[in-house]
Amino acid sequence: MEKNIQPIDPIAFTLGPIQVHWYGVIIGIGIALALWVAMREGDKRGLPKDTFADLMIWAIPIAIISARIYYVIFQWDYYAQNPSEIIKIWNGGIAIHGALIGSVITASVFSKKRGISFWKLADIAAPSIILGQAIGRWGNFINQEAHGGEVSRSFLEGLHLPDFIINQMYINGAYYHPTFLYESIWDLTGFFVLILLRRVNLRRGELFLTYVIWYSIGRFFIEGMRTDSLMLTENLRMAQFISIVLIIGAFILMIYRRMKRNSDARYLDKSNG
Repeated sequence: MEKNIQPIDPIAFTLGPIQVHWYGVIIGIGIALALWVAMREGDKRGLPKDTFADLMIWAIPIAIISARIYYVIFQWDYYAQNPSEIIKIWNGGIAIHGALIGSVITASVFSKKRGISFWKLADIAAPSIILGQAIGRWGNFINQEAHGGEVSRSFLEGLHLPDFIINQMYINGAYYHPTFLYESIWDLTGFFVLILLRRVNLRRGELFLTYVIWYSIGRFFIEGMRTDSLMLTENLRMAQFISIVLIIGAFILMIYRRMKRNSDARYLDKSNG
């Protein structure tokens, strides 16, 4: 058994009786950076400067609540016995698919009220969303969650990881796959891919659908390595099932919109309609 390996303190700092967790700090950093990227691009694409700031006022709390509800639903056996734990989101336990559902619904309603194309809004936001996800996974790292199966220390060292990551992957007497890191790298790569695709001037909506496909492919394979998944069946994880549905759905929608010529508008067009 390894000795003298202490996990990172999940408490970033305290304000009187209030404990501020690193999980929340990291999520906050991810949201702030994602918002900054979206606002800069929105300004270039002719949107009013307050568009994404106003959207976030509604989207952030709704996304967090929907992400928690999604997670709690699929862990109801536990939360039914421990109802006081439901609100303790700072201990982890949010599902990104739940957050995306809440965010898409919010953005759809918001775009109609503002007279802005939902697809234009979604395309601009796509790189920001996946960037926020890349950063947010480090909150899982601090909480020592969302990891994969057991591995050896030599395996982790063979990945040329810094000691602080290797040591944090030492949990209850064993080392584990840093699947949080795999997904963070996949998401960060996706961010740069989407930024490059902006120059291609895709049909409106296709940048967002590309994000859906990219993220879902990575999530499907990485989810298969995790040990804390929400299960749909004995052998199929809920996130894997949702990923398959999203990949197929995004491809079908992309083809359908091209066939119906619903996507003649291009990403670089400044019209909001």
